[in-house]
Amino acid sequence: MTRGLTIGEFAELTHLSVRTLRRYHESRLLEPERVDPASGYRYYTSAQIPPAQVIHRLRELDVPLAEVRQILATPDAATRSELVAGHLRRLEAELDRTRGAVASLRQLLTPGTPPEVALRSAPARVVAGITGVVEQGDVLDWYAAAMTELDAAVVGHERLGPPGGHYANELFSDGRGSVLVYRPVADPPERGRVRPVELPAAELATVVHHGGHDDIDVTYGRLGAWVVDHALAVDGPVHETYLVAPSDTPDRAAWRTELAWPIFRLT
Repeated sequence: MTRGLTIGEFAELTHLSVRTLRRYHESRLLEPERVDPASGYRYYTSAQIPPAQVIHRLRELDVPLAEVRQILATPDAATRSELVAGHLRRLEAELDRTRGAVASLRQLLTPGTPPEVALRSAPARVVAGITGVVEQGDVLDWYAAAMTELDAAVVGHERLGPPGGHYANELFSDGRGSVLVYRPVADPPERGRVRPVELPAAELATVVHHGGHDDIDVTYGRLGAWVVDHALAVDGPVHETYLVAPSDTPDRAAWRTELAWPIFRLT
């Protein structure tokens, strides 16, 4: 029987510290091939180098110990890959939330110019739309699915403007509310969830949000402050019009979203 690799030699080959390898041993993530009963020295084999590096990468990604053990104990490569992919998806979602918070804070902490708010009258019109009652946390997924279905339903119909959405105030105040997404087209069809929807005439206070949607709440806040400062009140759901949408270009800096609130003047 060969002596094997000492913990120091194994550390050098894996670029992991001795302290880290001892911690892996104590947590039973990576146990030495053998431990000398007299000296207590740990000995590893060359076959343990890849698992040690896999564990290190997983821990760098903050994979919980229980999941690391599950991944290492799974013999099927496809299942292992899916376990890792699931954690990566959670990390990406957390990264998106962090990016959004950072963008909003930068906006809030940097003195900005007053928003260029415009008042306009929106005429009544009939559009092709999909409506639903949605949990706030599910809005993005619901929107993506609804817009895909909507786009398929209006193929061949003349488009009369950019797509949009209406979001009930309860969606934000209560975490659940009515949502409408629509496309203005000639002769709106009735197909699947898609129905002709009549949008009532409204007086709107509007502002255009430039760029990605991570900090769109800041633009909403500035629009709301403008409405209050001008003795106006909100009367109805939030209106969004996607002048340049993610489906138009992957360049986030090019996105343009018109935000609008139906308003009336306080007496």
